[in-house]
Order: sequence, then structure tokens, then C-alpha cells
Amino acid sequence: MKKTGSCLCGSVHYSVNGPLRPICACHCTQCRKTSGHYVAATQCAATDIKIAEGDLRWYASSDTAERGFCGQCGSNLFWRQHNSPTISIWAGSLDGETDLTLVHQIHVDTKGDYYELPDAEIIDQEQLRNFSHNYN
Repeated sequence: MKKTGSCLCGSVHYSVNGPLRPICACHCTQCRKTSGHYVAATQCAATDIKIAEGDLRWYASSDTAERGFCGQCGSNLFWRQHNSPTISIWAGSLDGETDLTLVHQIHVDTKGDYYELPDAEIIDQEQLRNFSHNYN
């Protein structure tokens, strides 16, 4: 399945030629601070994504991971752990219909108190360490 996406201003474009994981909502403090809410992200193999650089910038948000965003419009687009075979993609940056469903949520201990996602399975910290990157 080939999907495309971009930032708000169109400077950064990308295409994914491979399977995408179902959507996972991340409620961690970093995602909440960078998005203003929780982040809904899919994920693919890093080898399946082609990024037309544009003004893509990477911010080292921790010792183990970084966030990709457009340097012109500020759109948050990607998250990746160092040395990981995968890259997370903000679902809202995908073009058109995604055919994906929000099925999981992580870091609910730091979730905002003003919303609930009752239909999304909670993945706790122990499960998160072993979370499968299954794209089916």
C-alpha cells in the first residue's frame, strides 16, 4: 500500500511504500507538549519511507529519540528512536483516507484529564517494552 503525506505548508513531503501499523495514541508529556493534545501515530519500517527533505528538521527530544518537523510551518511529522528499524508518522499528516484505526494508547498515566479514549486498548509500560511492531 502506498501512502503519501506532507506538512501544512508543503515544504516536506513523504511517501510510504509498505504496511502501516494501526494508530496508537501517545499521551506522554513530550507528545502533549509538541501537539497540544495526544499524538495519533502510525508506524512503518524505516526502509519503507522516502522523505523529500524540504526543510525537515530533527529535534533530539531525549537521549534515545528524536522528532521530525517542518522548519518552515512547524508541523510535527515523525518520531524515531535511535537505531530503530521503524519510524512513527503523525497520522494527521497523511494525505486523504488512511484506512487505519486507532486501536492502542500508551502513557495513559500522563494523559490529560479532559478526554477519554474508551475504545483504544491501553498498553502499559511493561507491555510497551515488548510492544510488537506488527503492521497487519
